Order: sequence, then structure tokens, then C-alpha cells
Amino acid sequence: MAELTQLSTPAQADQVLLANYNRVPVTLVRGQGCYVETDDGRRLLDLLGGIAVNLLGHCHPEVVAAATEQLQRLIHTSNLYFTEPQVQLAEALIKTAFPGRVFFGNSGAEANEAAIKVARKWGQLNRNGAYHILTLQGAFHGRTLATLAATGNAHYSDPFRPLPDGFRQLRKGDLGAVEAALADTERPPIAVMVEPIQGESGVFVLDDEYLRQLRTLCDRYQALLILDEIQSGMGRSGTMWAHQQAGIVPDIMTVAKGIAGGLPLGAVLVGKRADVLTPGDHGSTFGGNPVACTAALAVFRVLERDGLPARAASTGALLRARLMALGEKGLPIAEVRGRGLLLGIGLSRPLAQETARAALSAGLLINPIGTSTIRLAPPLIMGEEEIELAVSGIERALTQAQAAGAPS
Repeated sequence: MAELTQLSTPAQADQVLLANYNRVPVTLVRGQGCYVETDDGRRLLDLLGGIAVNLLGHCHPEVVAAATEQLQRLIHTSNLYFTEPQVQLAEALIKTAFPGRVFFGNSGAEANEAAIKVARKWGQLNRNGAYHILTLQGAFHGRTLATLAATGNAHYSDPFRPLPDGFRQLRKGDLGAVEAALADTERPPIAVMVEPIQGESGVFVLDDEYLRQLRTLCDRYQALLILDEIQSGMGRSGTMWAHQQAGIVPDIMTVAKGIAGGLPLGAVLVGKRADVLTPGDHGSTFGGNPVACTAALAVFRVLERDGLPARAASTGALLRARLMALGEKGLPIAEVRGRGLLLGIGLSRPLAQETARAALSAGLLINPIGTSTIRLAPPLIMGEEEIELAVSGIERALTQAQAAGAPS
């Protein structure tokens, strides 16, 4: 085998990696807790958490220990056989959410693909072969062809058309449009699929009453309610699952991101009403891998023991208030959206990209969405020290970006 070149710099990486990411020009080499370190020795406060993945921070010792022990015992089996970690994790999901059964994949997109397949088979069996699914404008459900069609964002989907048929996007918040679509006898929908908090479009929370009315409409018109909790779940919103704040139970729920503390894992929890899959309907070679499931069990233990969902609610409220106070000091913050530690800073000027660059210099990793939103999804272990660093760093970054004279 030829000697490998050290590929640590962005310029070197561009030679061997496809150009499908607009990467931040920094190379991360290690992480601990809420912080990461770069190849040139800088220490950065990670306020994005691997896009809501590093739920317990980087290299949480209990997750590392659990995964290491499992690595030494059994790494992979396929799903031709049972493993204890997979069954135990399914039980943990059901215990914290609602009665049902679980399918494991490797990512959020795979979880949503599985949910779509479950709904389509349910439509074949219960709705005379109907297959249309209603989703919302501003949604994001993944990058595969079916989940792109469910997402309905031309920016993501246009280069890959034609997309699979069977998805209709409606204005979020418009219950009349949902009811009219559900009552359509020519193209009767089999399901409504929504995120309780739309993360990728700027962190927009669907109102609790709106979610309750969606549940009512799905029951009235014999449709399934699918909740995509890939970003909002696992305690991030202040409760274990964001939909619990609305007091509803979906028919299908998808999970990924923070479930395994940094390892790749996705899951679909299917309630009894929608439980229609039989052997051969769906599968995944790596899904529910013993190492990832063991790591996820450690995540569940820490979340429950340390009360991290409630901590996310209180920490998020404090962070939100401190950020809003920056707007009162004349900085361009119009609002702070979200729940718990999934927050979107809505800017009054199109400074998101400039602010993110300035934040990197100030020692922070933050995520610009479009021109006017900054997304924050830090680890749930975030404390007062990290809040102080986050607020002071964002203040410096916004001040610098505003002084640079970006157009208003």
C-alpha cells in the first residue's frame, strides 16, 4: 500500500474529498466536553455539537467506556441475529416515548425513509393503496431521494429531479390547508409528517396547539401522524421528546442525531396502529450495530440520572435571555427562537455568515443558516461557564460583523 499523505489541511482535503460540503476552514483533531481542539492548537467552544449529535459533549467518559467495552466483545453481527444492546435500546426508546416497536438504521435520513415505507405499506393495507404524505414548507427530512421529496426545498432537490411522487408540501400553521388536503378523495393522504421544531430552516417551533390539531385531524381522516424528532428529540427541547410538550402521541416517530452520543444511529418507533412490516419488507446491514446501541444505552442512562432534559430547559432559557439582552444593547438580534438547547438567533440584518466567521476567531463554533439566522445546538451538559463564553463571544462576533458594514 502506498504511503499515505497527511491530509490535515483544507487544501489537501480538497484533493481527495468530493466538493459537496461548504466546510468551515478548520481541522478538528480532538474534543472533550463542550470544547474541541484544532490541528494548530486552538480551543473552541462547540455551540453546534456536531449538528445536535454530541448530546453529552465530546468523548463523554461513560459513552467512551461503554463503546470500548462493547468493541472488545462484539462489533457487528448483521440483523440476521439478535443482540442484547439492540433489544435493550428498543425497550429504552419505548419506555421514554410510547408503546410500539422499533427499527434501527444508521442515520436520520434512513429513519425517515423507513417511516415513509411503513406509511406506504399501511396505505396499501388500510387505504386502498393510497400513498401521498403531507409535509410542511420549511421542513427538512433528509438527503435521499424520497426524503428530499418530503423536504420540498428546491435548493436541495432541483439538481436531482425527477424525485419520487407522493409528497405534498403545505404552509406551516395553516390547519385549513391540512384539513382540505386530508379530505381530498382523488389523492387521499395516508399521513402527515412534521418536525415539532424545524431545525434546518432556522429553528421554527410548531405551536403546541397546532400539533394537537394535527393529531385530531389525522384521527378524523384516518391518516397517520409521523413526527420527525431527529433534531428535537433526546431531551434537547427540554423534555425527552418535543411532542410531549403538546401532550400528543404520534403513530410513528423518527430519531437520530444525539441518540448514540456521536456514533451513527437512527431509529423509527412505530405504534401499534402503524405496525405493518413483515420479514423482508425493510432492512439494514449496519443498523442497530451493537457498539452504537451500547453507546446509546449509556446516553439514556446519563440523560435520566443527571436530569439533562430539564437542565436543557433551564439552561436554554438562560442562554436565550442573555442573547436577547444583546439585542437591547443595539446588536442586530431580532428574536431568539426554539426550545431548550435548540435555538435560532434571528438577526435583523443579513449578517449570519459574517458573524459565524467572526465567532470562529472569537473561539466559537456556531452555525449560520441562510443570511439571517444563527443556529445553536450545544451539548446538554453546557453550564454557566459555557454560557458566559458563548454570550461574550457572540457579542464580539456580532459587533465585528456589524462594524464591517454589511448591507442592511
